Formats: sequence, structure tokens, C-alpha cells
Amino acid sequence: MSDRITNTAEGSYPTSRSGRPSKVAIIGAGAVGSTLAYACVTKGVAREIVLQDIAKEKVEAEALDIAQGIQFTSAGAVSGSDDPEICRDADVIAITAGAKQKPGQSRLELAGATVGIMEKILPKLVEVAPHAIFLLVANPVDVVTYCAKKITGLPENQIFGSGTVLDTARMRYLVSLETGTATQNIHGYIAGEHGDSEVPLWSSTEIGGVPITQWGATLDGGEFDEAKRERIAHDVVRSAYRIIEGKGATNYAVGLAVQRIISAVLNDEQRVLTISPLLEDWHGISDVCMAVPTIVGREGAGRRLELPLTDGEHEALKASADHLREVARGLGY
Repeated sequence: MSDRITNTAEGSYPTSRSGRPSKVAIIGAGAVGSTLAYACVTKGVAREIVLQDIAKEKVEAEALDIAQGIQFTSAGAVSGSDDPEICRDADVIAITAGAKQKPGQSRLELAGATVGIMEKILPKLVEVAPHAIFLLVANPVDVVTYCAKKITGLPENQIFGSGTVLDTARMRYLVSLETGTATQNIHGYIAGEHGDSEVPLWSSTEIGGVPITQWGATLDGGEFDEAKRERIAHDVVRSAYRIIEGKGATNYAVGLAVQRIISAVLNDEQRVLTISPLLEDWHGISDVCMAVPTIVGREGAGRRLELPLTDGEHEALKASADHLREVARGLGY
């Protein structure tokens, strides 16, 4: 077994089903994986955080860098190793390892390379942590999640993708800027693919109970009309591309978003999040993984909420599902 870098501190954390201290494993020590580990440590989501990556020096250095600061957090233990054994008995395994998205490259163009990585790493991870909740983060997350479900054969609740949790946060942030209201009071979702065909569900979006379509004037004096909604939807889709063009990778917001999902699992929050589970007859959509509002708790992905949809939203979501299904079929799944 390879060496591990570990450090500990005292804290209060959710426990595992068996009552032992909780453990989160993060696969991949790149920009997203290391930022996710840092977010989990600063938020104190679990007693033990472990990082695993095939790059031994890199993963040990990332773990050590985080571990040396846990005196200033509520963290418990941070470890890093190139050996998958470090993930044994984890409660949640978040998989960020995958091919890196290049400037101008769509998430779906990454599919083949990233699914090939999943075929190599998933069997061992299921072996060392068969009862873990598996959270796929690597892009294109919806296709990767569907293929991972087929590779592992895990139950529907136990394996899902991070979906559009980040996209939904981006949408609420932009609505907040337009209306001058707190993001916490904006309730609305982006569903479908985490990518170019995603669908903002404007018909069910509200601010403090007021439908967004009835909001009226915004901070610039204009109306929150269809043109403004379309611009926000475009900006949400383009956000990742803009960040990648500027700095090479997205990592901070996605790290916080995935930490939020992990926390919902370990604390059994029963929180509604737009994760990407396997769908079976959700508004007539089946046999695809894509983001829909889902209740998330200790057992993983729970009930998929069937929000009312307009005909346009429904058709757009069906088209998104067809697109994702086609890519998965092209990869042999």
C-alpha cells in the first residue's frame, strides 16, 4: 500500500449508517477534486476526507497542503494516496477524475475519454466501498453517470451525477443581480443536460412566492421579460466556457456545489437539488440520466419531483434527453 499523508483535529460530524465517523472519498486531485476537498474540510461535512489520484506526488501534496490548515477549520482528518484502498468504507465517493475540458470544447466531446477512465476505476471503488453513495462529477456528467450506472450495476438511488446544481445556482445568482433580491429567496431550477441543451424552468421560478413572469420592473428599470430570461439562460450556459477560456478550469463554484450535495446526503437533509439520477417515466422521459429536481438524503437520490412544465419546456427536455441518450448509445451503453 502506498504512503498516506494524514492530519487530524477535533470536530462534530454526521456519522455513517453504522454509527462510525463519516468518511468522504474524492477521486481525482485536479482543480475540481482538490477544491472540493478544501470545501468539504472548511464546511466540516465529514470526519474524514480522503483524496485518491494516480499521480502520487500530486495527491499527497494536495492533501498535505489542506491538512496543514485544519487547525483553523472544523475538519477531522485529511489523507491522500494513489491507492484506491484509501477509499475503503467511504460513505460518499465523489468522482472528479476525467479528461480535461479544453477551451472551446463541449462537455459531450469529452465523453469517450472520460467513460474509458470510469471503466478502469469504478470496479475497484465498488469493491472497497460497496455501500457508498457514488456521486459523479466528471463531465459530461449526465452521459458519464448513465455509463457508470451500467458499469457498476448499483441501485438507482446509490449512483447519480452532480447534474445542474451549479447551473441552478448560476441562474439564481443572475436573477438576483437583475432583481436586487437575495439568492436564497429565488426558487427556480435548470433541468436536463448539464451543458448546451439544459432547460431553465421559468414557468415554476418564483421570488418570494411571486412568479418570475409576473415580477415586473428590474433594477435597470426594464421588465423581467422573455428577452431578459433568454439572456440569463444563455449566460448560464456560457459561464463554464468563459471561465475555462480565462483560467483553464472551473473549480470554486463547482467545489461548493458538490459539497452541498455531499452534505445533503450525510446529514439526511431531504433537500431538493437538481442532481442527475436515472429517470424512468419522468414526464414520459426514461432510460437517461439528466438533471431534475430530486429529493436528496442519506439513501442518495430519492423522489424525482414532477414540476408542472409548459409544452415548450417539456419538448426541450425531451430533446435534451434524446441528445444524451444518443451520445451514450454511441459509446456502447
